[in-house]
Amino acid sequence: MALESLQKERLKKLKNIKSLGINPYPATTNRKQTTAEALKMVGKKVAVAGRLRSLRPHGKIAFADLEDVSGKIQLFFSQNELPQNYDFLNNLDLGDFIQAEGEVFKTQAGEITVKVQVYQLLTKSLRPLPSAWYGLEDVEERYRQRYVDLIINPEVRQVMDTRHKIVRFIRNFLEDRGFTEVETPVLQPIYGGATARPFITKHNVLDANFYLRIADELYLKRLIVGGYEKVFEINKDFRNEGIDRQHSPEFTMLEFYWAYANYEDLMKLTEEMVSKLVKEIHGSYKFKYEGTELDFTAPFKRVSFNELVKKYSGIDLEKIKTEEEIKDAIKEKGIKLDFKGVVGAGPLVDELYKKVARLQVQQPTFVTDYPYAMKPLSKRKEDDPEKSASFQLLVMGFELVNAYNELNNPQEQEARWREELELAKKGLEEHQVLDEDYIRALEYGMPPTAGFGMGIDRLTAILTDQHSLKDVILFPTLKPEKRRKKK
Repeated sequence: MALESLQKERLKKLKNIKSLGINPYPATTNRKQTTAEALKMVGKKVAVAGRLRSLRPHGKIAFADLEDVSGKIQLFFSQNELPQNYDFLNNLDLGDFIQAEGEVFKTQAGEITVKVQVYQLLTKSLRPLPSAWYGLEDVEERYRQRYVDLIINPEVRQVMDTRHKIVRFIRNFLEDRGFTEVETPVLQPIYGGATARPFITKHNVLDANFYLRIADELYLKRLIVGGYEKVFEINKDFRNEGIDRQHSPEFTMLEFYWAYANYEDLMKLTEEMVSKLVKEIHGSYKFKYEGTELDFTAPFKRVSFNELVKKYSGIDLEKIKTEEEIKDAIKEKGIKLDFKGVVGAGPLVDELYKKVARLQVQQPTFVTDYPYAMKPLSKRKEDDPEKSASFQLLVMGFELVNAYNELNNPQEQEARWREELELAKKGLEEHQVLDEDYIRALEYGMPPTAGFGMGIDRLTAILTDQHSLKDVILFPTLKPEKRRKKK
């Protein structure tokens, strides 16, 4: 039967229910037990409620499956027990919510069941549930209609429940080590803290443009200036960029800043936090992601940025410095890179690294000592000023963590940003901007500080064996649905 016909049938039932003087959408229920609790109460009376997932009438008796967040339980209806209300079952459909009261017993087949003595419709469903979601043609609809996806595919909720456990673990881990959770602005007059394109919005009363934050780094570091020593935020960031399996325009980040610490301290803390998290979720430091066994046993492998790029491109960045030299080396090695919108040695090296090296790293690996030109907010290494005191944690080609010693010299920070603006004039598309208030904050003095950022969506995708970030975000960003024209 076509969807339109099925919906018409349900509307007829809705009309009939109303004609009987019954409210198909009552505000209150009498639920006293979840289905999981009721399953343990054989011989006792219960009052359960949930969604009808099956309804199997057999003349004067009927069986049904009732589902709530805790599980399912079978219901048994009989005309003898319900002489006045048994026929009302004809008005019910799969997907309806009902409440049922009665004694729990065990059938001859051994299934724990509620012998229904009283039942009530709680919500009339007007749209039939699909029997299953399958095939690539349904992937977009699964994301768009996540409410149906969660009903039909219980494994989706398991992924989201694991995401909740991940965030809870991280929050507890940091709080146990003296970090304070804070909130910083989502609407910012100047976007900063990362190299990315922002979303722009207008504040009507203030008559000013604002930006959805691309990172909360600069505000968290303002708090370090203000006297906090350990702060973190689990936040939504927004970047007006492409969408692929590793990128979403709206995503969740953990950022924390730790005064009087350095990036070596951060690596130790990262190893401890991530390895303990893996053990908490999987019961082991080892698990499989897309068929590859990953081992999160500490300590994680370490490799320098230059070693990694040299291994997979044959280009030794220690021997070449200028933008032209890097371009020549890339062409000489036959590496095909799109240079459009990429200006300056730092952005060029970043493109090379992403093209040839990052995706090659599978096991948890700290990549250290990035070129200073790639990290406008980081400190130089004192013993090697061409490198930043920094690291990233890579797993299966995903950049999970970006961390470094924070640049706290206001004059140098301003100079770095002005260099970025000069590159922008030459055509660099993604660049950082000058935030004069942040420079003013640094002029009051910020102690030596190490900072850390981690993508919660990417981490969740790895830990739950999901190919795309869309599979770990409840409502991922999608192209707007075309409205159907009314006939």
